[in-house]
Amino acid sequence: MTSRRGFLKAGGLALFGISLMGGIPSFIAEAAASEKRVGPYKKKKIMVCIFQRGAMDGLMAVTPFTDTYLQAARPTLFIPATKDGNRSPLIDLDGRFGLHPSMSAFEPLFRSKQLSIVHGIGSPNNTRSHFDAQDYMESGTPFNKGTASGWLNRAVGLLGHDAGTTPFQAVSLTSALPRSFYGDNPSVAISNLQDFAIQMRGNPMGANMAAKSFEDLYDQTSSNLLKSTGKESFDAIKMLQKVDVKNYKPANGAVYPNSAVANSLKQIAQLIKMDVGLEVAFTESGGWDTHFNQGSDTGIFARNVDDLSKSIVAFWTDLGQYQDDVTLMTMTEFGRTVKQNGTGGTDHGRASCNFILGNDVNGGIVHGNVAPLAVENLEDGRDLAVTTDFRAVFSEVADKHLKINNDKVLFPEWTGNQIGVMRA
Repeated sequence: MTSRRGFLKAGGLALFGISLMGGIPSFIAEAAASEKRVGPYKKKKIMVCIFQRGAMDGLMAVTPFTDTYLQAARPTLFIPATKDGNRSPLIDLDGRFGLHPSMSAFEPLFRSKQLSIVHGIGSPNNTRSHFDAQDYMESGTPFNKGTASGWLNRAVGLLGHDAGTTPFQAVSLTSALPRSFYGDNPSVAISNLQDFAIQMRGNPMGANMAAKSFEDLYDQTSSNLLKSTGKESFDAIKMLQKVDVKNYKPANGAVYPNSAVANSLKQIAQLIKMDVGLEVAFTESGGWDTHFNQGSDTGIFARNVDDLSKSIVAFWTDLGQYQDDVTLMTMTEFGRTVKQNGTGGTDHGRASCNFILGNDVNGGIVHGNVAPLAVENLEDGRDLAVTTDFRAVFSEVADKHLKINNDKVLFPEWTGNQIGVMRA
């Protein structure tokens, strides 16, 4: 049986939407309302991370279109940078790399040097298992399965604030706390700001608890225990009660797509504008495991990148004056094979690319090293080689934007160099 103290333990809570009738249970709302209101927080720098789960084909998102080897390896998937029949051409970024036509929303940000791209990025561990690769990337220790904490949780610990300063210092807009946020530092997962309840992290039965179970626990728990061990949860509820999150209106004409990642980013924008002390935010995008019928300028991949890029641009537009405080970074566990398979798709590969957006980014550049895709240059004779360790980029974004500067703790097994994706 779950103990009351275990159920309410600070830093081990995930707040998530479970569509309870009437929204937030009244007993929780009353308890939160009885607490003293938390004052406004000073503006802080904020890092937003999006995990593209399933392994995005970086060679299709950002194509080295002058590479004749790639064109031969992908007879139906390759998109040229010039008009080809009825197909939309790539967006020529620099004479060598072209952005997928469905990511046209990114072009103005790239031209204005707010968007940077890193190609050939990946993990030094050559696993092609989604589960293992995601675990290694989120723990930040690609050769150690036993790491208990996630790299974003360690980042939160290195920010130097007193524990419990705000329940929103680290927030994941997901239904469960991601591996990146595992650890001793307080963090919460909220799938929907409009309608949420409380679940103990790691308790698979929590999502099925009835409202009465919450009330029973509350009735048996003293107010002092709630204050000391449920602070993040009750402060979060209290702070959200002050804002009409349901009727939020994006600013500056921003239009979010009707998708899960767009909805998450819209809610992150809300939290940023509420000045609740948010410093690290996380969400995810699925559907990148394109083994068959991947498509070229249209199809599954095109729809995914269209949604992702438009969602990010809507978020960025919505932020307005908050843009100087925010850097956004995407990540994916690995890339896809250079050669297309027999079902019009691509299989699990090695390196991919990622996108970094912000006003302190060294943008308008495709960073990294992508050699000609001849067989002799491919990893295992089939994949784009990993030439940039993901930790080189993740650490640089965290160091330069959040001013962490402690890579020995952030990525304890890494001794490499950063690559210049952020301005000094």
